[in-house]
Amino acid sequence: MTRYAAFLRGINLAKRRRVPMAELRALLEQAGYEDVRTHLQSGNLLLSSPLPPRTLEAQLEQVLAQGLGMEVSVLVRTRAELAKVVAHDPLAKVATNRSRYLVSFLPRKLPARIARELAAAEIEPARLVVHGRELYVWHPDGVQRSPAAKLLDDKRLGVVSTARNWNTVTKLLELLED
Repeated sequence: MTRYAAFLRGINLAKRRRVPMAELRALLEQAGYEDVRTHLQSGNLLLSSPLPPRTLEAQLEQVLAQGLGMEVSVLVRTRAELAKVVAHDPLAKVATNRSRYLVSFLPRKLPARIARELAAAEIEPARLVVHGRELYVWHPDGVQRSPAAKLLDDKRLGVVSTARNWNTVTKLLELLED
C-alpha cells in the first residue's frame, strides 16, 4: 500500500460546493480506501491505496462524482513526491509569509513554451518558479492582488491545477510521515 496526499480542486470555497469532511471520509472508506484522513476543510486527503497515481486520481474522481453528485478534479502525490516538493523550496529566502506562498499541483509538466512564458513573466513583486509538476508562487501582496494569479488560469496553462499554501503542504507531509 502506498500513502498518498490527494488534493481535491474547488470544494468548500466560500459557500460553493460544500462537502463536510466527515461525509468525504465516510464515502472514501465505503469505497474501500484505507487510513483516510482529511486536513482542513479545503479538500486535502491522506489515504492508502495499492493503485498507481493516475489510476487512483481517475478512480477518486469517479467515486466523488457518484457519491457527491459533482465533478471534482483530483491530483495525488506520494509521500516521496511531496517530500521532494518540500525539499526543493525554491523561494525559501523570499517567501516570508507561508500563507501567501503557494504550490500549484499539476497533473503533468507544462509544455516547454508555457513554462518559458511563465518564467519570463514580469510579475514583481510576486515570484514564480516552474519545477516539474509544480508551480511555486510567492504572492507577497496576497493572491487577490497578485500579478501572478492571472497567469495561472487553467485554460492558459492547458491543465487543471490546484494550489495549497506552504503551511498546508508541509503539514500534509508531516501527517503522511506519522
